[in-house]
Amino acid sequence: MKTRSFGNATMYTFENKNGMVMEVTDFGAVLYSLMVPDKDGNLVDVNLGYATPEAYGKQTSGFGATIGRNGNRIGGAKFTLNGKVYELTPNNNGNNLHSGLDFYQHRMWNVKETTENSITLSLHSPDGDQGFPGNFDVDVTYTLTDDNELKIDYNGVTDADTVINMTNHSYFNLNGHASGNILEHELWVDADAFTATDDKLIPTGEIRLVEGSPMDFRVKKLVGRDIDADYDALNYAGGYDHNWCLNNNGEFKKVIEISSDLSGITMEVYTDLPGVQIYAGNFLVSEPGKSGATYKKRQGICFETQHYPDAINHENFPSPIVKKGEVYKTTTVYKFV
Repeated sequence: MKTRSFGNATMYTFENKNGMVMEVTDFGAVLYSLMVPDKDGNLVDVNLGYATPEAYGKQTSGFGATIGRNGNRIGGAKFTLNGKVYELTPNNNGNNLHSGLDFYQHRMWNVKETTENSITLSLHSPDGDQGFPGNFDVDVTYTLTDDNELKIDYNGVTDADTVINMTNHSYFNLNGHASGNILEHELWVDADAFTATDDKLIPTGEIRLVEGSPMDFRVKKLVGRDIDADYDALNYAGGYDHNWCLNNNGEFKKVIEISSDLSGITMEVYTDLPGVQIYAGNFLVSEPGKSGATYKKRQGICFETQHYPDAINHENFPSPIVKKGEVYKTTTVYKFV
């Protein structure tokens, strides 16, 4: 493990026995870069990001970001818990997205522990933070294994019933962060259904089967094959930006595979969470990135493992409520093969 200055923050660099490199900064608990060997053995940075800490401090795209206390959308920017209404910041068409504008990704995290292959960062989120009840103390651990896995563990506890739905918002491009769009990547998703939404991308409560629709990735296909199809869900979002209902039944298992013939890199996603928001970068517009790159529409794809969006307002969705004194614990792995 090596360290270097990153503005007022610190960058932590880890390398495994295969030459794969992971960089994480304590500002925002952000995954800065992920260097993966391609089919020719050359290292490719598959993670989009910014060049400076100042850019991360202003960003709303979520490059590499740790998202909390609640990832994704809450309809009407409010919810009711134990008979009390909690008002959140409306920052997305009158709704709350990624917990409002006081993002976890804009905060300095404490480095709790480092090893030769991992870093644990901690954050104290006080009662009322972002509008949510309860003091919440959370650790996020990034581990780079010798099996070419990026493992992200979330571990936290609250002193009051609250909503917790952490995720990571990294954008992946298996041909390299500066290589153009991801439409020729092939994607498989182990999901028979997705959560249908209104035109503001808030779930209606309908869990809709993917069969016969552009949302069906149960057989591997190009990301770009159906992304512009005339279909209500795609028209609302300008492409893929939806929650798929995973078939893992709460068990930690492989739920996604994405690959690029150009680089020869395949990434597998494993999680114990019930959903994943797949966002294909529809709203990226000439975003200045690291190493002089300019990120354009659909240049990266996110796999935000999560509880379903707006789950707190839908009794038929798996609950995002964590009770007082309960341990919030979940793991997601991005494995490169």
